[in-house]
Amino acid sequence: MNENTPGDAREMLDLIDGQQRRVSREYRLPVVWLYTVWAVAWLVGFLALYLAQLGVFDPVAAGIVFGVLIAGSIVASAVIGSRIGRGVRGESQYAGTVYGVSWSVCSVAFALLGIGMIVQGLAGDFAGLYFPSAYALMCGTLYLAGSAIWHDRLQLVLGLALLVVGAVAPFLGLGPNLLLMAVAGGVIFGAGAIITLRTLRDPSSRR
Repeated sequence: MNENTPGDAREMLDLIDGQQRRVSREYRLPVVWLYTVWAVAWLVGFLALYLAQLGVFDPVAAGIVFGVLIAGSIVASAVIGSRIGRGVRGESQYAGTVYGVSWSVCSVAFALLGIGMIVQGLAGDFAGLYFPSAYALMCGTLYLAGSAIWHDRLQLVLGLALLVVGAVAPFLGLGPNLLLMAVAGGVIFGAGAIITLRTLRDPSSRR
């Protein structure tokens, strides 16, 4: 009467395991794109600002390139972050939505803080030190939050790395701090994209 029980149990376990891999893939695939977007934005955007600081690139054009890339990355983070938990009801859905919205809200808050400091007399060189580090610290903090929400150790490592870069960059002075941001951003986010992509190809991997 129970001859098929072991086989049925194995089939059920295989089914559950397959569903877990599918959910894991649906979570990780958008994250690969997210890391890639940020890697390109930081590498190209901050490199443009650095070249403008050296007088090699037009400052206005560099500012436009940087602004468009960072704004696009923030929008992508908000959209992807809010959709990671779609299809899941309850606390997970709420956490994903709040996390996604936090990117745009925090970016506006940091921008207003910097603008307010400029209005109150902050020199341009100091503003050039503030904004890159402010957004590195913002991204690092939000990645730590993402790590806590989704139990993602990779986001924990990336977040800590961004916090270190954001804290150290001002000590290098205007110019070198931009180069550090370009290189560190490309490496940190690029590594995140590569590592996440590798886990997609490994059926046994888990977050």
